[in-house]
Amino acid sequence: MSSSGGIQIPVRLPLLLTHEGVLLPGATMRISVDTARNMQLVKSRLLKGTSLKSTIIGVIPNTKDPDHDSEELPTLHSIGTAGLAVQVVGSNWPKPHYTLLITGLCRFRVAQLLKEHPFPLAEVVQLDQLEQLPNAPDGELGELGERFYQAAVQLVGMLDMSVPVVAKLRRMLDSLPRETLPDVLASMIRTTNKEKLQVLDAVSLEERFKKTLPLLSRQIEGLKLLQKTRKPRSDDDKKVLAVRKGGVFPGRQFFLDEEAEDDDGDDTTVLERKVKGANMPEPALRVCLKELKRLKKMPQSMPEYALTRNYLELMVELPWSKSTTDCLDIRAARVLLDNDHYAMEKLKRRVLEYLAVRQLKSTLKGPILCFVGPPGVGKTSVGRSIARTLGREFHRIALGGVCDQSDIRGHRRTYVGSMPGRIINGLKTVGVNNPVFLLDEVDKLGKSLQGDPAAALLEVLDPEQNHSFTDHYLNVAFDLSQVLFIATANTTASIPPALLDRMEVLQVPGYTQEEKVEIAHRHLIPHQLEQHGLTPQQLQIPPHTTQDIISRYTREAGVRSLERKIGAICRAVAVKVAEGHKMSKQESSSHQQGQLAEEKETGGDEAQRESADLTAPPEMPILIDPTALKDILGAPLFEMEVSERLTLPGVAIGLAWTPLGGEIMFVEASRMEGDGQLTLTGQLGDVMKESAHLAISWLRSNAKLYQLTNTAGHLDPMEGTDIHLHFPAGAVTKDGPSAGVTIVTCLASLFSGRLVRSDVAMTGEITLRGLVLPVGGIKDKVLAAHRAGLKRLIIPKRNEKDLEEIPAHIREELDFVAASSVDQVLNAAFSGGFPATTNPLTHPHLASKL
Repeated sequence: MSSSGGIQIPVRLPLLLTHEGVLLPGATMRISVDTARNMQLVKSRLLKGTSLKSTIIGVIPNTKDPDHDSEELPTLHSIGTAGLAVQVVGSNWPKPHYTLLITGLCRFRVAQLLKEHPFPLAEVVQLDQLEQLPNAPDGELGELGERFYQAAVQLVGMLDMSVPVVAKLRRMLDSLPRETLPDVLASMIRTTNKEKLQVLDAVSLEERFKKTLPLLSRQIEGLKLLQKTRKPRSDDDKKVLAVRKGGVFPGRQFFLDEEAEDDDGDDTTVLERKVKGANMPEPALRVCLKELKRLKKMPQSMPEYALTRNYLELMVELPWSKSTTDCLDIRAARVLLDNDHYAMEKLKRRVLEYLAVRQLKSTLKGPILCFVGPPGVGKTSVGRSIARTLGREFHRIALGGVCDQSDIRGHRRTYVGSMPGRIINGLKTVGVNNPVFLLDEVDKLGKSLQGDPAAALLEVLDPEQNHSFTDHYLNVAFDLSQVLFIATANTTASIPPALLDRMEVLQVPGYTQEEKVEIAHRHLIPHQLEQHGLTPQQLQIPPHTTQDIISRYTREAGVRSLERKIGAICRAVAVKVAEGHKMSKQESSSHQQGQLAEEKETGGDEAQRESADLTAPPEMPILIDPTALKDILGAPLFEMEVSERLTLPGVAIGLAWTPLGGEIMFVEASRMEGDGQLTLTGQLGDVMKESAHLAISWLRSNAKLYQLTNTAGHLDPMEGTDIHLHFPAGAVTKDGPSAGVTIVTCLASLFSGRLVRSDVAMTGEITLRGLVLPVGGIKDKVLAAHRAGLKRLIIPKRNEKDLEEIPAHIREELDFVAASSVDQVLNAAFSGGFPATTNPLTHPHLASKL
């Protein structure tokens, strides 16, 4: 069906009521259908129809909002537009509806409504019979047609011909009959629904020209005024663009509003200006300009359009050349670090070294630091303090449990839902290219079918490669060399060697008891008071109480449990303070005193007196003494039981390192008649089992020298004897070589019948020849022994250098014995040396123990 006199619509038309706009002949419009009547019309006529005639429907503008629940048909507008349904698309989100693409054919008048249900059906009269303009522009109608055509040409001339919609409109002016132009132009220019309704009601061609010509003139004047008020621009920017808004003939509708376009920044011109102003490197700029060129040629309806646009917007937002200036005042940095963190001298010294070198050489690459230590010692908070010290932006990336390499490197843009990795996202978030990045829990990275994220971090954390880090999503290099990377881990054992090699490891050992007390009063107690709405005038925790909390209620390397215990005290005090406030509002203090005196005189029972005490306002400040501490926190969790467990031969104390810090470890042995078997219990690993067998072999080979015999007096201590070696706390897996000297000492005590000194702990690895080899974690182990109240520590000779890291006051309180052989270990572990000149079996003190 063409726009000529050959258009012939059916006499009976189903009616589609729309409130979204006004469809004019010659224009195309998208209409959303969600009311019951309209949905039934689509299902019955458009989806089931087989002929072209069945796709022609009548579109009636409904000036009132539709009532979905109303059964009554609203009053119909007398004139509508017969339309051809070009496309029908259904959807269930957010609710069931159809979207129709309808092209207007001609006007009609409703003669009679035949039925209302399930959809309106009416008998119609076609109105638009071909009314041609005269060839010569004589008469009023010809003059109106010529004026309208000239105005349309003027309007198009003010637009940018490089825009496809404008170019197509210019061709339409020459190809379409002029009598069809009023409807087509009225549907394209910026008009209200009321004005379009007036054009629809203009049945005669002369009246239609008169209604549409002022609308066209108004649009031209608006463009002229806009061009006068705007500042002079370059030729590229002097564009009044056509912006999509709904469907139109021939496939698009546009309104002429350049200001809205520039404000929203939705056109490729604005995006191109941003790309050129992003100051990105030449390779990245070339990629962006290439993508921008593709974007200009791409229809907006294509899914790839949004993907390409998102990519370009990300490239524009990345801080290619934006950076913050480092605060290089070393004295101020030292004060800030000391105020934020007590102790941790090694870490603070390394930060000040970085600042000093940065001050001398401004192009210094960002170092890759790795803080390794037990939980709760402040590794993450130190990273935040470093960012504050430098005056840089801070961003934390939690790597615990990450098992997909795309989290680091991003997804390629060929995948659905692709996005950049966490590194690039972090840079976009902070907006500068030299932030402090904290890679938290780098030792807890996983591995899965999606790749190894630890391997993906190799390029990020390699100072020789990260100046050209390539994210899969960006597919261009980004310079990470100015980023200060700080990684945290509890242990280096689970970090791949290749990744560990790229980082500078700084050990963060646990705190001493004195340091914990200082930290509690400097930071933890003020913070918990603030968190619980208390003041120092209401609650005071003296240092000796803090010491009791540390030694008897917490056994940790860090201070997290300590802070939780302080929080529990604050909550208990908050209840007392709140009760006191309530009572002070309800009753006077004199009434309370009178009530208590009365109860005392009448011999009230103890429960009543306690109840009265509880409701009485507490005296301020509330001082936490040992009695109050026990009432609030309960019985002590850790009592020093070392001396109690060393009352029989066959018990020794070792020192162990765990990711949670150092711990003391008891080793127990017993023997019974048997055939020389060794039984090991306590959830032991293979290395520790080997240490036990080594200890047995060494003692058997030196039994004669040390006068070690079995119960029957044989020189082989294993002759006719079974040995059971046990490591208490069997639920905890124990492994490692550092228990070798402890097992030897324990078995020597068992075979000789002598007690090991109750104040001695030891660590070290043994060989079959009786040498003592060095082990790791010396500082953590020493701190654990100090916490347990031990006085003498036996360590390998080659670990003496590690004692320099121990605080001086702790070194003074402990007696260190550096042993290079098992002989020296045994001599230091037993009072009077080993073997002793006195026969232990006849010694009066030991005889009572055996």
